Amino acid sequence: MEVILLERVAKLGQMGETVRVRDGYARNFLLPQGKALRANKANLAKFEAERAQLEARNLERKTEAEGVGAKLDGQSLIVVRSAGETGQLYGSVSKRDIADGLTAAGFTVGRSQVELNTPIKTIGLHSVAIALHPEVEVTVTVNVARSEDEAVRQAAGEDLSTPDQDVFEFEEEETEGEEGDDGEEEAADEE
Repeated sequence: MEVILLERVAKLGQMGETVRVRDGYARNFLLPQGKALRANKANLAKFEAERAQLEARNLERKTEAEGVGAKLDGQSLIVVRSAGETGQLYGSVSKRDIADGLTAAGFTVGRSQVELNTPIKTIGLHSVAIALHPEVEVTVTVNVARSEDEAVRQAAGEDLSTPDQDVFEFEEEETEGEEGDDGEEEAADEE
């Protein structure tokens, strides 16, 4: 199916371009979201008539996204989850968790704007891209830890994903002569 793009769509094209896409992608995503129109003479004429308005609206959205992006870029989000000794999470941190955390921090970020290919399953610092607009993308750092204290230590550069090494202190070994003396004293005490 051929469609006329009403806004820039990543990996597809710029506003005003006529592109060929699969029917399901057009019917289920592009058309309902208002990102495209079917490519026919009537819709092409409609697009040309509204082109100035669409470009102005796109520029306004981009400017707004750049303003939010300037504040959001480089932010750190702490997510506390339970994990095993090796740093493997019992659950995972998903797009929803990141979007909810950023919303709680005062930013308006939707789940669809978080670009996370696979859920985070280990503790540590993870960089996550946030697409505020098709042309504006920022990066936030997600600090996944077992507690707030560990998150602070992790942010300072400490690696908590490896299990703590047990440190044993050994007493100095006694010489055989001393051991024999102790044995004789114990035998005398028992009698």
